Amino acid sequence: MTEPNDSSLPPDQQAVLEAVNALLAPLARLAVARGVPFSEVDERLKTAFVQAARDANPGGLPHRQVSRISTATGINRREVTRLVHAKLEQARPKRSLAGEVYAHWLTDPLYRDVAGQPKPLPRQGPRPSFEALAREVTSDVHPRSLLSEMQRLGYATLDEAADQVLPVKDALVPRSDLPRALRILGSNVGSHLAGAVANVLGDGRQHFEQAIVASGVPLDAVQAVRQLTAAQWKQAFDSLVPALERLIEAGAAEPVDGAAPSPTQRVLIGLYSYHQPDAPPPQGEALPPAGDKS
Repeated sequence: MTEPNDSSLPPDQQAVLEAVNALLAPLARLAVARGVPFSEVDERLKTAFVQAARDANPGGLPHRQVSRISTATGINRREVTRLVHAKLEQARPKRSLAGEVYAHWLTDPLYRDVAGQPKPLPRQGPRPSFEALAREVTSDVHPRSLLSEMQRLGYATLDEAADQVLPVKDALVPRSDLPRALRILGSNVGSHLAGAVANVLGDGRQHFEQAIVASGVPLDAVQAVRQLTAAQWKQAFDSLVPALERLIEAGAAEPVDGAAPSPTQRVLIGLYSYHQPDAPPPQGEALPPAGDKS
């Protein structure tokens, strides 16, 4: 596997991998936080590579398509063949092992009480115990590790005094409106990234994308920056929405002299802010004097 800083790669490919690192880190954090296993993300990443290669090489004879995609992506031909014919969007995502243990706890009569609810279990020992429950689902992961993961994901708690594992009621029910928030995240960040990639691969003018970066902002001033950003967004929102509505209404008007209606586009306009600690200066390098803009 090639390392991102492999000097044997051309500079542009090294730069791409640096960008990939920056993009994948928050995605990995999200997946781990919600218990999505790597195998599920890996499957979607491979599918995205295959689709990108198909889009980059349209047409051609079907029996040569697999070879072209394999050459462009580095994915072996057997995997490409499977992915070309798979309908991933219709596939049901697999639960994480922690989710599988919780689901087994909900459905196996041995681990439920007389009311049909999952009951507290001794942490160790023969059935019914959490140790036995976990081993019925998998023997590849130690029950203690599974318990830690279930605690992290909110499926269970541990009563250390009684050495009992307690189920969290309705842990499989989405909290608040998390699914909607995740769909918005995918739409907003996906559109932003698609526009940025189009600019990089084109002449840089396909989509508007600008950012302001300020270092040295005092931590106690971050709230003021957030308020300023929110105020700027409100001004932009109040101006842009009526303008967009007028443009949409004008485009929906009857075509003149029987001309074909103009094709429509989905437009996304966003504003975001983010803050993190400043990186420390390299060792031995002095900080510039205050007010130095170099």
